Amino acid sequence: MLTLPHENGKIFAKDVKQTLEDFYADGNQEHMVYPGMVYISHPTEYGALYSKAELTELAQLCRSYKIPLFLDGARLGYGLAAEATDLDLPTIAQLTDVFYIGGTKMGALIGEAVVFPHANMPKRFNTMVKQHGALLAKGRILGIQFDQFFSDNLYLEIGKEALRLAAQLKNILQDKGYQFFYQSPTNQQFVIVENNRLEALGKKLVYSFWGKYDDNQTVIRLATSWSTTQEDIDQLKEIL
Repeated sequence: MLTLPHENGKIFAKDVKQTLEDFYADGNQEHMVYPGMVYISHPTEYGALYSKAELTELAQLCRSYKIPLFLDGARLGYGLAAEATDLDLPTIAQLTDVFYIGGTKMGALIGEAVVFPHANMPKRFNTMVKQHGALLAKGRILGIQFDQFFSDNLYLEIGKEALRLAAQLKNILQDKGYQFFYQSPTNQQFVIVENNRLEALGKKLVYSFWGKYDDNQTVIRLATSWSTTQEDIDQLKEIL
């Protein structure tokens, strides 16, 4: 794996290009990790979104170097539903070589839907899946979930509801005087909390530790999802 500089989890074509140029200019490349694919997440772990222009630039670069562009869509539903996005599913399918539609983070029991949008599924891909222990005997159970997701616009509606509640969460945090580590446009909110408040908060709500901010403060992540209710947000307001 070759890591690149990032901005809230996003990588950019200029940095990918520099990495590729450096690799092919190196006389020792046969002894180095080969850059065989570009892997991105949308939204990122920070809740950041790629723009259509950014994804287009990455796609054009990958095609010029004949390497695939893979988009991790574990949180894709929340990205597609975001007001700040200019990416939709057809555009993602057009620009990427393979992506997956997140299921479990949107309420599915199990599984994600891997999409090869250009009739480019690797030869004997199903055999590869089986070799890695990922082939279910009752695959129709997986299919039923995604059939329902894409009936009556359910997938987007789930995302929109989570984002509606995330907006309320953000307003509550602002009103309570919390400082944001990063302004996320999706369902994840990152706030800076005094270390001496963490233990008390942890007894009343579940949060993710994100990282040390300084010696006295910590960044935590709060997120809404398919399972978040209005009652949850109201209770959180009382706790904070």
